[in-house]
Amino acid sequence: MRIGALALQGDFREHLAVVDRLGRTGVEVRTPNELATVEALIIPGGESTTIGRLATIYGLMDVLRERIAGGMPVLGTCAGMIVLASATTGPAQPQLGVLHVVVERNAFGRQVDSFEADLDVDGFVEPMRAVFIRAPWIDDVGADVEILATVEDPGGGGEHPVVVRQDHILATSFHPELTDDDRLHTMLIELAEES
Repeated sequence: MRIGALALQGDFREHLAVVDRLGRTGVEVRTPNELATVEALIIPGGESTTIGRLATIYGLMDVLRERIAGGMPVLGTCAGMIVLASATTGPAQPQLGVLHVVVERNAFGRQVDSFEADLDVDGFVEPMRAVFIRAPWIDDVGADVEILATVEDPGGGGEHPVVVRQDHILATSFHPELTDDDRLHTMLIELAEES
């Protein structure tokens, strides 16, 4: 099984290392032809506006929408979640619009406000260690989106979704590739095997 990572910008190499650790073939995806060779895709963290712009330049946006609409499992982490989302609370940017959520970019603050937390994720027996780096959170979810985990707003604004699933689309506000917990990547692989 070939699992791709969108390799335009961001920490795609770390995701591919996890895929390899799980015994699958990791593939860097930069072109529509490379996308056609994978059974599932990871859109990594990085800078969401840059990822969206480069995906547009490389002719990937429409092809990505088509593959995801056709059932290709996808995992978006941090900036990847923003790229998948329908909208952001801020200025418009290139987005796929396939995940029915509205995302607030850099919701937890700047780089110096980065933090780690243990999350209770629905379906996981043990908590998951999550690394939040200039992380977004989900401001609004569509009716077809399942919230799998939330985190408390450090500013006292209540709980915010940080792990969601919409059918074959998984998205997180944090960077699961930066820990040794492979459960979200395993979920992606299982979705690909089911499809």
